[in-house]
Amino acid sequence: MSLQQYIRDIQDFPKTGIVFKDITPLLLSPEATRECLALLISSLGEKKIDKVVGVESRGFFFATLLAHELNAGFIPVRKPKKLPFSTISASYALEYGTDTLEIHTDAIQKGDRVLIHDDVLATGGTAKAVCELVEKLGGEIVQCNFLMELSFLNGREKLENKEIFAAMTY
Repeated sequence: MSLQQYIRDIQDFPKTGIVFKDITPLLLSPEATRECLALLISSLGEKKIDKVVGVESRGFFFATLLAHELNAGFIPVRKPKKLPFSTISASYALEYGTDTLEIHTDAIQKGDRVLIHDDVLATGGTAKAVCELVEKLGGEIVQCNFLMELSFLNGREKLENKEIFAAMTY
């Protein structure tokens, strides 16, 4: 099965000149969702995972499925003031400014083996910020995995020394 056939290109979204990769057709197909989940799981081999971190918001879809399949806890990483308990934060650069992500301070214990999941690896800023949060809490990052990687944006460069897997590459 070619998962790329389930990704829809949306021209000029969210702004002119951007081609947005829409994953909703993938989510609409139980078969494609199962295939993608199996591919993400198989990339881990026999690695043990204690926690799966999902990045707001599209990263939540597969991160919760991954956590369930791996018998691991799920941790949401969200925009500021969306989590109800004590948090730590990390900021990262965008084309037009900065943004910030937060995680609960009690979400990860020292030595927890962590899988980080998001829908897309683009410039790498978001993923790098999430890695910083996980490591600040004492987690050991086993892998950063993504539904897709936009390789022409060189996001891998910001994730040096991290194992990276993407189900699809553009």
